[in-house]
Amino acid sequence: MTTSSSPAIAVLIPCYNEAPTITKVVGDFRRELPSATIYVYDNNSRDGTADLARAAGAIVATERRQGKGFVIQSMFRDVVADVYIMVDGDDTYPAASVHDLLRPVLAGEADLAVGNRLVEFEKGSYRGLHVFGNHLVVKSINFIFKAKMQDVMSGYRAFNRRLVTSVPAISRGFEVETELTLQTLYRNLLITEIPIHYGTRPEGSFSKLSTFRDGAKVLLKIVDIFKAYRPLLFFGLVGILFALLGLGLGSIPIRQFLETGKIAAFPTAILAAALEIMALVAVSCGVVLDSINHHFREASQLVLQNRRGLE
Repeated sequence: MTTSSSPAIAVLIPCYNEAPTITKVVGDFRRELPSATIYVYDNNSRDGTADLARAAGAIVATERRQGKGFVIQSMFRDVVADVYIMVDGDDTYPAASVHDLLRPVLAGEADLAVGNRLVEFEKGSYRGLHVFGNHLVVKSINFIFKAKMQDVMSGYRAFNRRLVTSVPAISRGFEVETELTLQTLYRNLLITEIPIHYGTRPEGSFSKLSTFRDGAKVLLKIVDIFKAYRPLLFFGLVGILFALLGLGLGSIPIRQFLETGKIAAFPTAILAAALEIMALVAVSCGVVLDSINHHFREASQLVLQNRRGLE
């Protein structure tokens, strides 16, 4: 590790077909952070992105597995630094804001600083449903983790070595930023959001994000992490849903019995009983998994503490 007065800073730029912008992005961050090492991870670009990044002075690596998540996995595995800046190579994020992102991380006030794009953005920066989708995801995450996030999908963020060694990146695609935020919240690491200006893509640069396909992946990732990291709440809600459905259906044969002394709707009664059993099973699963999850968090915290003690 370097001394606190001169931390090693790495700029990580995942790229896929960003030839129109990568030279400028590398140059801008070289100007703002002359002592930083700039890494461009090329994800099978076919437009010469890697050659242009190399010519601009970046260290270029290639990730053959297609998907931004795979790129970030390789970055976390390969690059060792004290502080990291991760930014897209499409020139929509201002390099000048990097100092605002770095400040809380270097001061030890945050493990992760996220560039909040939703405060100031240019017309045309987002497609039609992206702002709505972002707000939906953010509200879901804030509910699950009792957080106050505003932009969990930003591709512009600064973070420290502790986060890289504590947070697993297992997503394959564009949902990886959401996953990193969720994992950081789950591990009770410190997050802050820094307002930044979000620009439009320059002419000739095209977004690789699919509104519906990648949006669905993000929502599925939230459900998956909700189930994995807040199992009591997740299965408790599932159990309540089953229980309410069972009570609603069960009221039909009960009413028949009270009115006629007979039960004609046997299939409905059986279904209602099955739903109540499923509700009990769901809640039981939530209790057991929550207990396991609690012990896992204790073990993870001990590993982290011991790692810090060895540094």
